[in-house]
Amino acid sequence: MSEPIILAIDQGTSGTKAIVFQAGRGVLAVAEEVLRPTYGEGGSVEQDPEALYNSVIAAGRTALAQAGVVADVVGLANQGETVLAYELGSAKALTACIVWQDRRSAAICASRSDSADRIAELTGLTLDPYFAAPKARWIRENLTTQGVVTTSDAWLVHRLTGEFVTDASTASRTLLLDLDTTEWSDELHALLGLGDEQRPNIVDCAQVVGETTAFGNRAIPLAGLIVDQQAALFAEGCLTAGTAKCTYGTGAFLLANTGTAATRSAHGLATSIAWRLGGTTTYCVDGQAFTVASAVRWLQDLGIIKSPDQLDIVGSTVANAGGVSFVPALAGLGAPWWRSDVSGAIIGLRLDTGPGHLVRALVDGIAAQVVELATAAAGDVGAPLLRLRVDGGLTRSRLLMQTQADLLQLPVEVYPSAHATALGAASMARLAMTPALAPDAALDESVPAVQYLPQISADEAAERMGIFRATVTGLVTG
Repeated sequence: MSEPIILAIDQGTSGTKAIVFQAGRGVLAVAEEVLRPTYGEGGSVEQDPEALYNSVIAAGRTALAQAGVVADVVGLANQGETVLAYELGSAKALTACIVWQDRRSAAICASRSDSADRIAELTGLTLDPYFAAPKARWIRENLTTQGVVTTSDAWLVHRLTGEFVTDASTASRTLLLDLDTTEWSDELHALLGLGDEQRPNIVDCAQVVGETTAFGNRAIPLAGLIVDQQAALFAEGCLTAGTAKCTYGTGAFLLANTGTAATRSAHGLATSIAWRLGGTTTYCVDGQAFTVASAVRWLQDLGIIKSPDQLDIVGSTVANAGGVSFVPALAGLGAPWWRSDVSGAIIGLRLDTGPGHLVRALVDGIAAQVVELATAAAGDVGAPLLRLRVDGGLTRSRLLMQTQADLLQLPVEVYPSAHATALGAASMARLAMTPALAPDAALDESVPAVQYLPQISADEAAERMGIFRATVTGLVTG
């Protein structure tokens, strides 16, 4: 039997990417469609559902046309915590997509603070607007009581196939899943004011869930459903406990595989399902820096740089940050602090501070946040990380990657493809179509494109991290 031709879709915050992949031949075509979230008052971040859906269809069809092939199967990676309300049957959207960055449900979380410990015990997650359920409740209180409200993947699958499902990894990002049973929890639904909601069925990550004709003239299976960050974790070969990766996208997302035990984080990270294959669940801990590429875009909007490609050019005009410390918490502080009320801060400005210093300070701030996440992950794994595998658009910045290796004091290995998330979804679809295939055999074997090694001493790294931590302490206690 020949290897299936896979259309793998990475539906993200700022765009949708589609790749056509076949084992033995690699990536045959790539297409991308840009999405522009809207940012409003009160921490509002929304996407137009029709634009989101159309981007999926357009990217998929364009990639297949470029490859000149017909797909045998479709795999889908999704944003994880983005939610919307819609009608079952018609799949008509009743609200905008409320994006994972949206903070308007902070008051809903605060009103349930007495239940935070119980929610964490059941879910492995912190009660925070980042996750899906508070946003779903906000929709019910402020937008509509009609239809169903779910994560965006369930809506996409429903619109593509008519099925009403979500995968186990995505379900674990809602605050509504019992992490030990990997089933929906009645208690959690009641605690979060969603007791009457209809719930999608939870499926494995590598499982045929239906068929779609959206990408051609014949029906093809939809399989391989997984959260984007877990997809990248899989693609980068982090299949055993203690292996870790970080994706540098709109935010920075560090995940570490913790094996088959649902051990809760003791260091401020979230515990989630990495993937469920053949009924066997693998778990991970993860942490997030909410604004990374979005912080770079903020510098761009201010005119400090003209494009993300100028990070290295402008940053190389100076030797260091010149005493400037930048905590880019422009959408709150994520793990391990979980302070949605904290804003970003730049301190140490002087008359001689220039664009290069601001760029260096931002790069330092991004890298330092990732160090904090890696340190927490190592604590949960119970052993130091040996290296960090990385992917995402900002890995093209040599300045950021070298700074990351310096502050982390570990090798940083850049994934050789720009399509880690899509390749993870492709691996899941491949496993769904060939169940006898072992997980590690489903990977596209590769070696790091670049490896960055620390170029500063451990003492200097500790000193620079101390400055960052002091700045963060001032923010969270001030």
